[in-house]
Amino acid sequence: MNNLNYGIIGNGNTAALVSQYGTIEWLCLPHFDSPSVFASLLDKEKGGCFGFNPVGQYKIKQSYVAHTNILTTAFTSEDAEFVVYDFMPCYDYDGTTENYHPSEIYRYIRHVKGVPRLSIDYKPSPDYAKGTCELKICDDHIESYSTSNSKDCQFLYSSLPLEGILSGEVFTLENDAFFLLSSNEKLSEINLETERVAYCRTLVYWLNWSEHTKKFKKYNDEIERSMLTLKLLSHHNGVMLAALTTSLPEAIGQSRNWDYRFCWLRDASMSIETLVKLGHERAAKRFMQFVRSTFVANHDRFQIMYGIRGEKILHEEELSHLSGYENSRPVRIGNAAFRQKQNDSYGYLMNLIYQYFTLLPARQEDQEDIWDMVKNIMETVRIEWKKPDKGIWEIRGKAQHFVSSKIMCWVAMDRGVRIANMLNKSGFAEKWKKEADKIRKDVFAKGWKPEAQSFTQTYDNLNMDSSLLIMEEYGFIDANDEKFKQTVQAVKKDLFHHGLMYRYHAADDFGMPTSAFTICTFWLVRAMYVTGEKEEARHLFEKLLTYSNHLGLFSEDLDFESKRLLGNFPQAYSHLALINTALLFQE
Repeated sequence: MNNLNYGIIGNGNTAALVSQYGTIEWLCLPHFDSPSVFASLLDKEKGGCFGFNPVGQYKIKQSYVAHTNILTTAFTSEDAEFVVYDFMPCYDYDGTTENYHPSEIYRYIRHVKGVPRLSIDYKPSPDYAKGTCELKICDDHIESYSTSNSKDCQFLYSSLPLEGILSGEVFTLENDAFFLLSSNEKLSEINLETERVAYCRTLVYWLNWSEHTKKFKKYNDEIERSMLTLKLLSHHNGVMLAALTTSLPEAIGQSRNWDYRFCWLRDASMSIETLVKLGHERAAKRFMQFVRSTFVANHDRFQIMYGIRGEKILHEEELSHLSGYENSRPVRIGNAAFRQKQNDSYGYLMNLIYQYFTLLPARQEDQEDIWDMVKNIMETVRIEWKKPDKGIWEIRGKAQHFVSSKIMCWVAMDRGVRIANMLNKSGFAEKWKKEADKIRKDVFAKGWKPEAQSFTQTYDNLNMDSSLLIMEEYGFIDANDEKFKQTVQAVKKDLFHHGLMYRYHAADDFGMPTSAFTICTFWLVRAMYVTGEKEEARHLFEKLLTYSNHLGLFSEDLDFESKRLLGNFPQAYSHLALINTALLFQE
């Protein structure tokens, strides 16, 4: 069985996936959403990769340098050993507040013992492998580009002979060696000393970042790794990506394959809120600056998602020349979901804005801008909550009256009321409180089904939906309310399968879902915990932790039977849910 046994490295500009065997199988340069340079993750033959072929029998073990995002892959035989350190440079630059985060990867090979022999598997395939890769040896580097886009070049520097790298020569490793792959040609000499300085600076950066993360008595290692992963999915401008990859299938051989290299307001707001909760307020400030720059100046309508620089048009297309992950076509880039209406997004965003007002000091100018945005959101919610939408799961069929969307519209109004009261805007608070009460009354009247003894997915069906489990977390209903307890039991009975949760178990526009959505099982853990099943919740949580990959990373989905990771990877949604669930057990 294949699994997503990859480590992630990055620096806020882009990131890469390195397989458990030390091969880079996914990298987009120069940015997260740029065309791939290595994509053997999506096509073993055409996609391109960058790895090592040791001669002889080696055991390979992968781990992170403690408290950092520096990845090590150790190759050990009976008489030889070497370790590859993979990282993207990230550190304070020239004493300014800006970090140095170039679009480049260092691969430092540390010789440990013996005389390891290995060849280099360097096969870039730029521009999503649309053309042929041209390789040219220059004075001190190998230049690569695709015939489909000759202006987009990559530059490989190394202490090993460049001709031998491309010819597959077997090198005898007697000392340390290095590679530097960059999207820019370097203007200064690159050597081992350069690499060591970059390593030390990056090491210090990550150690300092982790030191600022709150520590916990239980599950601290899992919390810290998830926090470090969320940081790697954060663009340096404050935007949070849903995941690093595109088109990793929710089920092998099926077509639920989407590009997640974008910022969903929902996912980002929840992730940023978690970062703030654990000590990283700067993340919230940067994200709020992104939100302000996107909406405030021109009072644009809100979309559910944006590109990492605020792009609004995310044209979706298929790359038919790529075979897909384990032949799961199509491979898609872009995401047509940007056109969807998902009314729940307002609730998550307003919850974050409320946290911003209550937890973070802000200049009056900033508060005034954000208050202007709050009024804009409230007016939008006032109009839109009555209308059907596509819901939290982005169902591409007919719009419906999803209960979770109505609940999050209530959350948006409720947080708006709280902010208005904080700012002594009693008129707005009174008006919005009346609207919030209308939404709440509507949900209890139309969302609660006596025949099911539960809230249901929509006003017009009796289906269960995992998103119903979080209505308590956002204050819509009390954990001791019998209607919530009955809903938890009904959702669990219908959607809990082989130790994991479906999002929903009804046919949609792509047929019946066949995999578990990782975050939903974390939601069930919380719902069980707050309704009194604390030991059962803890047992389920600890079992779920064992389904991560070898480095503690989670994807979007899990296979019910084998528990293999599926879907885009690593998934911010899954890791923020892991953190928030772990916090329950700190008593």
